[in-house]
Amino acid sequence: MNLNRNYTLALRELAGNGALTHNIAMVDVLSCSIRMLALLVPMLAASVAGAATVAVDVGHSRELPGAMSARGRAEFDFNLELAADIDAALRLRGVASRLVGADGDMVRLTARTRAAGGTDFLLSVHHDSVQPHYLEDWEYAGETRRYSDRFSGFSLFVSRKNAGLARSRRCASAIGAALRSAGFVPSLYHAERIAGESKPFADRENGVHYFDNLVVLKKAASPAVLLEAGVIVNRTEELEMAQPATRQRIASAVAEGISSCLPAKR
Repeated sequence: MNLNRNYTLALRELAGNGALTHNIAMVDVLSCSIRMLALLVPMLAASVAGAATVAVDVGHSRELPGAMSARGRAEFDFNLELAADIDAALRLRGVASRLVGADGDMVRLTARTRAAGGTDFLLSVHHDSVQPHYLEDWEYAGETRRYSDRFSGFSLFVSRKNAGLARSRRCASAIGAALRSAGFVPSLYHAERIAGESKPFADRENGVHYFDNLVVLKKAASPAVLLEAGVIVNRTEELEMAQPATRQRIASAVAEGISSCLPAKR
C-alpha cells in the first residue's frame, strides 16, 4: 500500500482552497525526496565505508537467450529480473553494486569480465536446464514444449582457474548456506557422472561445484561465482522462479551471503 499517495488523495478530497493544494504539492515533493534518500543512503554508506564493489552479471543476451523454460520463456528474461533484485538487495545492505549486461546486447563473454573490471567480486546470474536426454514433450498454449520435472533447486559454480579461488569458494559457500537457510535446496545433479555434467563438488552441502572452464569465472580479474537459481524446465519451479516474492527471497539470501564473505576495504 502506498501510504503517501493515499494520504495525498485524502487531503485533496478535503481541499477547498489553493493554499491547501499548494501544501499538498509540498507533501508530494517531500514524500518523493524521502523515498530517494532511502535508496541513496545505503549507496552513500557503502562509499564512505569503502565497501567492496560487486558486479552482478545478467547471464546471456537477447541474441543468445540461454535455456527455454517449460512454457517457452527465455532464460535471459528470468536472469534480468533476478539480477535486478540482487542488485537492489546488495545496495540495501550497503554494498556497492554494478549491473553488467542488463541491456541484453552483451554477447561476448569476455566483454562481461571487462565490464566487471575494478570490482571486488563477480556474480553471474543464471537459471538452469537439464541434459537433453532428460527432456520430454508436453503441450502448452497450443505448442509443443520441452520440460523435465526430474530435477529442481539451485547450483553454484567456481573455477579453479580463477586467481581468487579461495575467496570465490568461500563466497559460493556463503551464498549456498544463505539460500538453504531461506528454504531453498541445492539440485546436486550437476555432479552426476554423465556426459555434459560430472562437475565435482567444492562444497556438497551448499551446492557448490567446480566448473573450471566457464569463461566468466576463469577470466574474471576478481573472485567470481555463477549462480543457477532454479531449474526453469521444471514446470513447477518455472512458476516459482517467476514470482516476485520468490525472487526477492533469493535476492536477499544471495546479498546476505555476498556481504558476509566480502569484508569492507580500508
